[in-house]
Amino acid sequence: MPYKSDSYKVFIVEDDKWYNNFLQYTVSLNPEYLVESFFNSKDILSNLHKKPDLITVDYSLPDIKGDELIRKIKDQLPDVQIIVISGQEDVQTAVQLLKLGVFDYILKDEDTKHRLLNTIQNARSNASLKEEIVSLREEVAKKYDFSNTIIGNSDAIKKCFALIEKASASKIVVSITGETGTGKELVAKAIHYHSERKKMPLVTVNVAAIPKDLIESELFGHEKGAFTGADSRRIGKFEQANKGTIFLDEIGEMDITMQAKLLRVLQEKEVTRVGGNQSIPLDVRVIVATHRNLANEVKEGRFREDLYYRLLGLQIALPPLNERGNDIILLCKHFIDDYCKENKIKKITLSTEAQKKLFNYHFPGNIRELKAIVEIACVMCNDGVIQETDLTFSSEKSINNMLIQEMSLDDYNNLIIKNYLEKYDNNVITVAKKLNIGKSTIYRMLKSESFDKNKK
Repeated sequence: MPYKSDSYKVFIVEDDKWYNNFLQYTVSLNPEYLVESFFNSKDILSNLHKKPDLITVDYSLPDIKGDELIRKIKDQLPDVQIIVISGQEDVQTAVQLLKLGVFDYILKDEDTKHRLLNTIQNARSNASLKEEIVSLREEVAKKYDFSNTIIGNSDAIKKCFALIEKASASKIVVSITGETGTGKELVAKAIHYHSERKKMPLVTVNVAAIPKDLIESELFGHEKGAFTGADSRRIGKFEQANKGTIFLDEIGEMDITMQAKLLRVLQEKEVTRVGGNQSIPLDVRVIVATHRNLANEVKEGRFREDLYYRLLGLQIALPPLNERGNDIILLCKHFIDDYCKENKIKKITLSTEAQKKLFNYHFPGNIRELKAIVEIACVMCNDGVIQETDLTFSSEKSINNMLIQEMSLDDYNNLIIKNYLEKYDNNVITVAKKLNIGKSTIYRMLKSESFDKNKK
């Protein structure tokens, strides 16, 4: 039977001649479906090269068991949708078939006609959605082609390129280190979207942004009623990432009690939701990132040694921007081009004096800071040329003010804390550890009048 390339092909497998005709007639009621019927497993298996979109299978064929036929079909066409039609209501069999990848299990009764047509329509919509998701992920993979998105020609960044390629070709755990703003998340995305898992989910979790009492539920999920406020079942990030990749950003901020639970999940390759008893198998690629020195955190007793070695894997250390030489200008021009494209304006260039000023700045906020500086300069410049005076370095201004002004010790302390809060995205816990002071000290200064005065 000849088929149009865009037709939806439905194969029917049913050994009873009358019921075969009935199913063929029912499906053919929709003119968008092209139907072909078979009476035994041999004929259907020999016609799979025609690549049907959906197959209805009689579970009780005389020449083969239904589950065995389904396995053979799935071996050749893993993405084909299968609907089992059976004369027996067997819940256990239905559950086993659904685990094999069957789309639905339909009984032979007076409602078969209506349910079959609805199920085929649902299966077709489901397949279209999957194709759309695959297409979108392929587009995202192009977007995160690291040769286009991670800009630079310096020796330091070229070493990172080589490691990203090795990581993409492997399933090994990857640990990314580097200062805040160096592009750790971008590297994680580049690895995932160039790996064999690129068509599956990439789930990103910022560990530092999740409160201590919620992180277990966030990562592993919970059952309804597991705790006050758990009104329904929640699927955790690890389950969402199954068959794909989970990126645990700022892993060094994880509470040590939670570290033990994470270690167990990584070792056992299974997860149990909070309040549940069922162990759910996992196939998840793990990428972690931190701006901390985890080896030092282990020595200080803040990070588990066994988890440290479990996560070490392939290490990618991102260099700070002030060690990347001419990459600063390459990145600057890249951000300028992006700004012009997004705002639909003529090309903006960078003067020689402006380039010199960029080279002489230390960029404590790294690439993130450079991008912000460039966007402001694009707004402020005249005649399409960014001059030296258009570049404003806010952190440099704060440090200079500290050095030239006569202030009290409290005022100096407030300015230091303000500078660190800006650098670490207002993460009080991180700033407290960096400055070796208590969190209460920071909160107290945030409330003080002198701190408000220095903010102005």
